[in-house]
Order: sequence, then C-alpha cells, then structure tokens
Amino acid sequence: MIKSVFSHLQALHNTLDGELFYDDLMKSIYATDASVYRRLPLAVAYPKHDADLKVLIAFANSNDITLIPRTAGTSLAGQCVGDGIIVDVSKHFTEIISINKDARTVTVQPGIVRDFLNLQLKPYGLFFAPDTSTSNRCMIGGMVGNNSSGTTSIQYGVTRDKVIELKTILSDGSDAVFGNLTPEEFLKKTALSNLEGRLYNTIFNELKLDTVRSQIHKEFPKPEIHRRNTGYAIDKLVDCSVFKESSKPFNMCNLLAGSEGTLAFSTEITLKLDVLPPTERVMVAAHFKSVEDALVATTTCMQHHLYLCEMMDKTILDCTKNNLKQQENRQFVVGDPEAILMCELKSNSITDVKLQAEALVNALQVEGLSYANAVLLDDDIDKAIELRKAGLGLLGNIIGDKKSAACIEDTAVALPDFANYINEFTALMKGYNQKAIYYAHAGAGELHLRPILNLKLSKDVVLFRKITTDVAHLVKKYGGSMSGEHGDGIVRAEFIPLMIGEANYDIIRRIKTVFDPKNIFNAGKIVDAFPMDEGLRYVPDRKEPEIKTLMDFSASEGILRQAEKCNGSGDCRKPPELGGTMCPSYRATRNEKDSTRARANALREFLTNTGADKNPFNHEELKDILDLCLSCKACLNECPSTVDISTMKAEFLYQYQKENGFSLRSKLFAHNNKINELSTHVSGITNFFFTTKFTSDIIKKTFGIAEKRSMPLVSSKSLNKYIQNTDNKVVVEKYIKSIYFFVDEFTNLLDTQIGLDAIALLRGLNYELRFVKHDESGRALISKGFLDHAKVCATNNVNIYKDLISKEAPLIGVEPSAIFTFKDEYLMLAEDKEGARKIAKHTFLIEDFLFSEMEKGHIRASQFKTDEKTIKIHSHCHQKAMSNQLSTFKILNLPVNYKATIIPSGCCGMAGSFGYEKEHYEVSMAVGEQTLFPAIRKAKEQVVIAANGTSCRHQIKDGTNREALHPVTILRRALL
Repeated sequence: MIKSVFSHLQALHNTLDGELFYDDLMKSIYATDASVYRRLPLAVAYPKHDADLKVLIAFANSNDITLIPRTAGTSLAGQCVGDGIIVDVSKHFTEIISINKDARTVTVQPGIVRDFLNLQLKPYGLFFAPDTSTSNRCMIGGMVGNNSSGTTSIQYGVTRDKVIELKTILSDGSDAVFGNLTPEEFLKKTALSNLEGRLYNTIFNELKLDTVRSQIHKEFPKPEIHRRNTGYAIDKLVDCSVFKESSKPFNMCNLLAGSEGTLAFSTEITLKLDVLPPTERVMVAAHFKSVEDALVATTTCMQHHLYLCEMMDKTILDCTKNNLKQQENRQFVVGDPEAILMCELKSNSITDVKLQAEALVNALQVEGLSYANAVLLDDDIDKAIELRKAGLGLLGNIIGDKKSAACIEDTAVALPDFANYINEFTALMKGYNQKAIYYAHAGAGELHLRPILNLKLSKDVVLFRKITTDVAHLVKKYGGSMSGEHGDGIVRAEFIPLMIGEANYDIIRRIKTVFDPKNIFNAGKIVDAFPMDEGLRYVPDRKEPEIKTLMDFSASEGILRQAEKCNGSGDCRKPPELGGTMCPSYRATRNEKDSTRARANALREFLTNTGADKNPFNHEELKDILDLCLSCKACLNECPSTVDISTMKAEFLYQYQKENGFSLRSKLFAHNNKINELSTHVSGITNFFFTTKFTSDIIKKTFGIAEKRSMPLVSSKSLNKYIQNTDNKVVVEKYIKSIYFFVDEFTNLLDTQIGLDAIALLRGLNYELRFVKHDESGRALISKGFLDHAKVCATNNVNIYKDLISKEAPLIGVEPSAIFTFKDEYLMLAEDKEGARKIAKHTFLIEDFLFSEMEKGHIRASQFKTDEKTIKIHSHCHQKAMSNQLSTFKILNLPVNYKATIIPSGCCGMAGSFGYEKEHYEVSMAVGEQTLFPAIRKAKEQVVIAANGTSCRHQIKDGTNREALHPVTILRRALL
C-alpha cells in the first residue's frame, strides 16, 4: 500500500496549487510536535485554499491514508504527529475574513495567530479571550481543535464557549457549515440526504434517550469543571434545546471544538468576542514555603474577583535562573519559595483595584500561609506573566536526559476537590520516588503536573505508563477531567473509556465512524488510539551516539543534547508584530523548515541516526536546513530552552566543510580581516573598484555577492595605526577608571572613525584607555565555520587578557558581534576555560559600560550639550541576546534634550556575510522589511538613526538610504 501511495505522491504534488514535500528532511522536522512522540509522516502539505484541501481529502480516501491537520504544531499530547500526510495550514490560511463590531464576532481562517488577531481587534475594543501560554504563536485552528483555555478561563471561559460557527469540509469532500440551530432547524437538517444529514440523524438517535443522557452526566467530568476536553463533548450536546427544555441552541461546534481534527476539516471559524478587560490592574504574587500551603490559599484567593490565578513551583523558578531573558522577569521573587501564586485583579479605577489588592493581601496575611506578598504594577505584571508563560519551554533547560514528561500535566478537578486531589497525587508520586513539577492554572483547579523521566530508558517508559494510569484512576475518583486543555492526543486517548465510561465511549466511536468512515482525519487520536507508550521521540535503551566536536558543548552534555533541549514549544514561530527577534528567517518565509525548532529537530534526527562509521554532520539535509540561519543568537535568549542554533551551526559548518571543502567565498568572508589589512595600503584603489559599477559587478559575480548589495569601504588608515602613532602618547592625569579597549577587526579597518569617536568619548568622560596588541575577535571565522582558526584567536586573546582584565580594569568593545565573542564562543573555544570565564565576567559592550557608570553617578547629563535631538535606536541582535537594549536607550536619553526611542525591530537581516550572499539577499531584505525599514522610512529626515552594529548600519543604508550612527558617535558629538 505504502509503495502504491509513493507512486502517486508526485501526481498529487502536481495537482495541488500549494506545496507537497516528501523528502527525508521535511518529514523529519514534522515527525514531532511539542509532545514526547515521533512518527515519521508520509508527506507534508501546505495547501493554498479549500480546493487543495478537497484534493488532499480525495487522495486520502483513495489511498487509505490519514490527514493530520496542523497549525503551529505546539500540541503537547501528540495531536500533530502521525503516519499520513501532515496538512500544515499555518502558511496560507491566515486571513481575518470579517469583523462585526456590533455583534462582537470575528471570522478567521485557522492559521491566524491568537495574539496577532487580538492586535487587529484592539481598535474595536474587543478581544478573543482564551489565552494560552503559547498565545504569541499558537493559532485559532489549533485552539479550536484542542478547546484551549489558558490563564483567562476563570473569567472568560474556554475556546468552545467562543465558537459560534465553523465552515468545514467533511470526509467525503462536501462542504458543511455548523452553527446554532433551533429544534425546528435541527429537524430540517436530519432530512438532508447527504453526509451532513446523516451526522444530525446519528447525533439525535445516539442521544435521544433519557437513560443515555443520564449515563453521560454520570460518567463525564463534573459540570462545574469548565476546563475539560475528554473525548467528544457529547455532554455539552445533551443539554441543548433539541434534547430538553433549554434556552441553549444545538450547535455541532460544541462537538468539533476539542475533536483534534478527527471529525472534519475547518476552513473558517466564527468566534464570539469579549469587550477588552478593565485597564487598571494589580498583581499579588503570594510566596509559599510549600505547594500544599499554596493550594490551600488558592481557595482564599478565588474568593476575590481574580482575572488570573496561576502557580509556579520551585522547579520552574529555578529554571528561570539560567535563562538570560527570564532573569529580568523574575525580579519580583522574594527568597527561595517552593511555590508562588500569581493573582491578578482588574478594574477601571486604579483606586478600586488597589483596594482589591489590599483586601487580598490582608486575607492572605490573616490566613498566614504566605511568607511574602509582592504587589506588582504595570510592566512588572507583564514580566511576571511572561515568566509563567515560559514555563513549558523552561523545562527544557533541565540538563541531561531526564526531562519533565507531558502525560499527566492536564488534569483538572473541581476547585473544592483541588487540595485533596493534589495531596493524593503528591503521595502517589512519592511512591514512585518522584518530585513532580507543579505550575499553571491553580484558580481553575488545574495544575500542569509533570513527572521527571528519562524516556530514553525502557524502565522509565514503563513508569510513564504506570504513572499515567494511576493518575487517570485518581482523576476519575474525583470526577475530574484527564484532559483539561491540552487535549487527549496520543498520550491520554487510551484512558477515555475509563474517564467517560465504556458505553459513552462506544457512542463517540460511532459518531466518529459516521463523520469519518475511512478514518482519514487524524487517525489514532481520541478513538482507536495509538498506544501511549509507543512511537516515542527516542528509541528506549538506545546506544547514545558519541559525537566529537571542536567546540566545548559540555555545558549541555554534548551537541546532541543541546539539540534535544528543544521540546517543540515553538517560541521561534512568533510573528514580527508580536516583538522579539526569533526567528528572523521563519518570519521572512513562514516555512516551518526555517524555524529554530525545525533546525533542532533536524540536528537531533541526523546526528542520532547516522551510522557509527560515518561523519554525523555530513548531510546535505543539515546544510540545507541551516542555510537560512542568520546566527542572530536570538534563540540563546528568546528560546526558553536556550537552544543555541547559532553555535551548533558554526560547529556543523566546521565539521561538514572539513569533509567537503571550503568554498572560495567562505574563505573570502572568513578571512576578510587579513584581506582588509592588505587593502588599507591601497584603500583608494580598493574603494574605487568597490564603488565603480563595472568593477563592482565583476567582483560580485566572481564571489557570489548579491548584485544589489553595496560593498563596504576600507579605511585609509587602521585604528591600530592611529593608536600607535597618537593615542598611546595620551595621558589622562585624573581618571575614574582604567579601561582596556578592544580594537575589533571591523572598527579597525572599516569603521575607524567610530573607534576614534569611542576613544574621544571615553577620554572626554575621564576614563584612562589602555591598548595592547591582540588578535582579531574571530567573529567572521566562527560564522563561516573556520573553528580551528577561531580557536587560535580565542586562545591568543584569552592568554593576552586573562591577567589584565578585572573589575577595576574591564575590557570594552564597540562592535557587539566582536566583543560578545569573549562572553560566548570563547568559553567553548579557548584552551584556558577558566581564563576565558574570568575575562567574560568583566567584558562589556561600550553602551553597557557607560550605562553602569551612569548609574554610579560617574557620567552626568551636565557633561553633554543641551541641543534637542530625536533618536530612533536599532540594536544589534547579539546585544539583545546577551545583554540589554536598555543600556543604549538610557545613555542616549542622558543628554537633557535628547529623546531616544527603541525601534522594536528584531533582526536587521544583514547578519554579517549573510546579506551579501546572492542566494540570501532576498531573505535578508525581507527580514529588514518586517519592522526596521518601515520604521526608519517613517522617521523624519532630522531624526537620528542609531545602530551599534556595522552590519546593521550597512543594511539600513542599503534598505532605506539613511545613514545610521553608532551611539558613541552621537554621544561624542554631544560631549561638551
């Protein structure tokens, strides 16, 4: 059968207007989602429109295969993996079709991102309320499929409550629109002589008896548990006006919401919206010495009018300590709590909401269980919420093969049962010698409970099943839901008969059969499920591959485990409108292949499955998938699991090119410093060749440089020459501090004036500068994979500086990509690791240093002119990843009449040599067009554009024809 299907895939590819892939690379990156499962699909489709979906449905029916619908692929239960064709609608089904402000509804395609939708709804004073932790990349289709809930459910309900109408394609390829029906309209539907009519007939005949409805109410989770997604929601259908005296209309959407794409394919979704919540808010973060105390206090907290009641335990909080981005967000944490309850209150009156917060704090103090009650306002609330939302990804930071396993993380019980349930759960876990993780939706009676297991070992796979089974029985005891919001998928579908009763399970099986007689929609989920302990991401008891690398990946226990840290949460898929940088190439192409997650998946797949006698890096597929990685380092910061693809790409390029050879262009870019050193002696001739179209075109064509890209000009004299001839003779008699100034290769030979500005600025601010002869940073060598050469640079520079650099005499640089090598790659390259760590601790980007001195009062506004200037700041990606834009913002706002703002620009798209290369030029410019270029074009001519990266300034010039200045140049010009 499979052989026959393969013979038809090419024909299917030619039939679709969209795309179809069935190569090993694409199949491998779609083999997993955010769950513990791995199933290699037959193919991956990107349909463009409904007609493509109907072609796929016809193909599935003819060839007895299944279609697995997918949006962002962040499902935790295995809903998005399978053996058939993955149907990814996240690229083309992304439209907002209509907004009806008066009716408070919106109609969208399934691939619209939840937070992006709310950005478009905000001007109407409306929003789609369900708010998952993945809200900046998850999509409405997936939220409907899973009946997602999120942090807001205690006020606004769940996705099922918001779905008014679904336009669908049924398993026979026919169209059907499902919405509210009166009993009379329902009766008319049963008279239809098509599949839609058979669906209504089946539903009526299955649920019409009082005894059946009574059986459903008895066995399904308690009705007061609003977070519930166990099986198909026939318990919602039996309460409508078709079956009893009720004001509730019948709506098939209640069944389809939470059906995980197993019944029909939704193409348009109409949602009920809510008025934007009150604007004034306060959060009380109650700290506890035990999870048990926090659970007891939850009941007290929920007696107040909360909009959010979330828990984080010590395991989650400890993970935040190792994440650069989240360190800033955890500033509200007092001491070392075992659990924190985050309770948000809202009102249209700041006075009222503060009184509400005071009442809550008083109630907590009377109860006496919390040892600290931090009161948060404004941005601090957003930071705390972001910290909680990062929980899933942060769990990937656990080093080694033991990970938090998603299997029992979705249980929900009625709030009065909550403390008792968790106490029994904790006792159960102790019996397995497990200290589980507790976090998320305490106020809704649901905590994301996770055991820590090594699913590479068969003994822990056995435990995986045992724990899930025992917890299922415990949940049933309390009349709870095994699947609160994450769905059944593969991991919990086996337990549906237990959770809803065998008779009710037989009903939903029959409903599935009528909807989908040939099982073409997401087979193996909800009914006739795949075994929950098979098809796991790792083969149990495998022999762990030994992969030798030049860089030191010991912090992650090797490069493979660094890739395995990616748990599929998909933070790399957020669109540019929602801020951040990751992942610039995905944002440009909207292809999963170009996401950080896909690269990690591919590295895991190919490094794991290469034969022991072969170079594990020698795969064209890895070269292909890493090709569009800009090495922006955003994944080091914005990925909660800190999956650093940039460093792994450098290692890959070294290992791959060692076997396959280095191209002339790669050699040119890698060794551009040495070439530029020679060019400075004949800078006039070099720059003539670079700027004259005829000679420039020849150079570009010869070396594969984009025709439209301008060439960088070489300085007539290097900064080092100036220093040797002049600056080493300068003596500052009264100085605040001595600084070692790192003359990077870009500032030395291309941006010499910026180096001179930096020296003048620092001396003008009363700092003594020290210069020593040193090697280049090696940034270009690292980015092109010349790691053996880069290792020499790193080792040389560490040996030069390790006995010179200290808190009293720090190392300062002006080019982010160069100076941050000391704080990043040198720790993995230099021979003397201890020396490298010592230097890294006292190495600073110049803006970071100036800001820290400003905070100490050493640098004052009175040292600068009072002219008025408006400045727009674009910061280098490496600064965003390894430091903070705040420093640049603060120092450029120091002069009295300077008004500087940060452009929320993400990556500029240049990324060193990336933007020069002809095959990358279009993507490079597309990245710039996402946010940066439009923002600069909107800026008035007198507005100063600040950019601290040499590549960024070049990209801004090529993309907008505006000159950008380094912040030190702006400040040097402002110096009195």
